[in-house]
Amino acid sequence: MSDLPNPMFPLSPVSLPRGSLHRQDGSAGAARATPGCSGVEVVWARHLDEVRQAQRLRYDVFVTEMGARLKSPLEGHDIDVFDDYCEHLLVRDSGTGQAIGTYRVLTPEQARRAGSTYSDTEFDLTRLRGLRNRMVELGRSCVHAQHRHGGVIMALWSALADFMVRNQLDTMVGCASIPMLHNGMVCGNAAASIWRKLHETHLAPVEYQVFPRLALPVERLDASLDIEPPALIKGYLRLGARVLGAPAWDPDFNTADLPMLMRLADLPLRYRRHLLGDGDAGTVR
Repeated sequence: MSDLPNPMFPLSPVSLPRGSLHRQDGSAGAARATPGCSGVEVVWARHLDEVRQAQRLRYDVFVTEMGARLKSPLEGHDIDVFDDYCEHLLVRDSGTGQAIGTYRVLTPEQARRAGSTYSDTEFDLTRLRGLRNRMVELGRSCVHAQHRHGGVIMALWSALADFMVRNQLDTMVGCASIPMLHNGMVCGNAAASIWRKLHETHLAPVEYQVFPRLALPVERLDASLDIEPPALIKGYLRLGARVLGAPAWDPDFNTADLPMLMRLADLPLRYRRHLLGDGDAGTVR
């Protein structure tokens, strides 16, 4: 079992995510069962083999299931240049140890070491510069096809919220993907239609709006479809997230990517109580 090659986000003993990176006795790599989600455990990867679990799951979902065309140095794994700088969150089946859900998290310090975030490669994020010191990037989120229920997603979000609070971070940004395949055809009409609706209801204030580097040509697409956003995007919106601008086209993943921003201070009260154990709707702890 190999240790991770690059330094991970420096966490002081007081700021360790509760029950995920360390047990109370300080031993590393401990997993925890998730209340309300029977049979799963949440763990932050501390060794390379745990990161490989996440990368294999990502490959299965993005390449095998969704048809992404990725270049990877290791067959059967989704690996890119940002992985070595990220924290990798896993939800595992507590019976088999199989990874069934994952996120990767790029912290402000590690983003500086990497030179940028993944989102910077898809969007001009200049207007977010004032947020970066307390902003993490969420990416590569996926759940195994046989486990796509609210419990796994909530387990991931609970661990992420805990991580944010304990490390005094308050803003999450990332690219939320909309598949280009609609009714058996590859086209951007679904993405254009979803963008049209969200532009009217969930667009961020102008001071936070960003611009795609390779824009989906929404003005040339049919944006009149009555279509719901993917479940993950709907979940982000329920948590108070905002869309930062028009979608970019990602030809490798064959998706339209919406830039999204979520702040802990904007969490609705019911989610604050569930994710943070916080009944106060005021400032984030």
